[in-house]
Amino acid sequence: MLMYLIVAASVGIVIYMLIKKMDIKITLFLMGIVLMFVAMASGQGIAIKDFESCGIPVLDPLVAIASTFKSTITSAGFIMLILGGYSAYMSEIGANDATVWALTRPIRNIKSPYVLVPVVFLLANVLSLVVPSASNLAIILLATLYPVLRKAGMSPLTAAAVIATSATIMPTPLGSDNVAIAKQLAETTEFAGLTVTQYVMAYHAVVSIPTLLIMAVVHFFWQRFCDKRDGSGASASAGEEKDIVVEGSGLHKAVYAILPLLPIFLLVAVYIAQVAAGSAVTLSVEVATLFSFVVAIICDTVHRKSGKEALDKTETFFKGMGNAVPIVALLVAASVFVVGLKSVGLISSLQNAMTSINGTGMGFVLPLILVALSALIVLLSGSGTALFFAMVPLIPALAAAAGISPIAISVPMGLAGNLFRAVSPVSAVVMIVSGSVEKSPIEIVRRTAVPMIAGVVFMFVLSVVCFL
Repeated sequence: MLMYLIVAASVGIVIYMLIKKMDIKITLFLMGIVLMFVAMASGQGIAIKDFESCGIPVLDPLVAIASTFKSTITSAGFIMLILGGYSAYMSEIGANDATVWALTRPIRNIKSPYVLVPVVFLLANVLSLVVPSASNLAIILLATLYPVLRKAGMSPLTAAAVIATSATIMPTPLGSDNVAIAKQLAETTEFAGLTVTQYVMAYHAVVSIPTLLIMAVVHFFWQRFCDKRDGSGASASAGEEKDIVVEGSGLHKAVYAILPLLPIFLLVAVYIAQVAAGSAVTLSVEVATLFSFVVAIICDTVHRKSGKEALDKTETFFKGMGNAVPIVALLVAASVFVVGLKSVGLISSLQNAMTSINGTGMGFVLPLILVALSALIVLLSGSGTALFFAMVPLIPALAAAAGISPIAISVPMGLAGNLFRAVSPVSAVVMIVSGSVEKSPIEIVRRTAVPMIAGVVFMFVLSVVCFL
């Protein structure tokens, strides 16, 4: 009973910090350390495989943190650093702008506001591959695309809703959440050697792509219904259009538009070759990204006609790696918290509880509980991935105890967090959009809620059908 009270208090503090938008990393570190001290005081050890004490018990939790950092940095953490550097470099040389410019140009010729709704929704989600931050992508689209949508006759709230849902669940092997869960699953016997590309293409995309199409259709009908209900008609207006300026020839624009997506193209091509032709070639995310980085340097050198100037730009890659450290630290902090939970015996207790539903046909209960918990935390805090990162180390163990595939947990839980973000009135993307279009966050959420909730329900049912 004391263990459950201590764990409940620590989990409550973590949830409180999430809701209050305080630094969740430090909270997870501190709660993990406290739980480890509790375990040691009760005669239990620190639950890390082959853990060796430094001989000073009071320092052992810090040894555990150092050990977790080392193991994370050499696996999922390293990939996240490389991706952070590449994304920053793409922005520095203007390649991200070229991709956004190339993908948004064609829709300027579409004049029907409601045809534009699903088209822009799907296009914006493709753009999230290049600009993964939901709030940053919204800022870009508000400046470049919002005036175009308004001139086409789209109502302010409809345009705002589409932009607020621009970054949801696009399947990508470059996503930090996908990298984290793929690395965790690869350590299990069932999914030994699983790559992030295999996880995304064989599991994530099976659910996320149909879900995106369903949400696009729901968006169309819901926004049209809301406009009729609110009396919002077509009206051309809307501010000065701010076009992205991409200098250079057509060939330059085409090449630079491809560069941000080149790692994805390479990974998908290798995966298709493996599946269709039985190719033995393998390509990791970090290798694909580093190869793309070299190609980008060569392209930029040719464009600038100056090796020195081009190489000076590469410093941004390493600065971008530094900017990705907080994501790595979050994953480490979550792992430390889980070590604390394991040390006091909570995980074994949860596994025993999950074992009771093994073979009863109630395997969907655990994913349903975690999706519901994700919904609650995201709606209150506006953070779509913090809880998922915290749960990543737990997913294989809980799934094994419940007798279900860990995919049946990771896919719906990961997708739910990203979908519910656009339904939270306190999320950064909703607040940015509401402020830009001068509408209240609640008005934006009324327009985003139905498509996103429809997406959550559809993807959960599809996940159960596919993975249970």
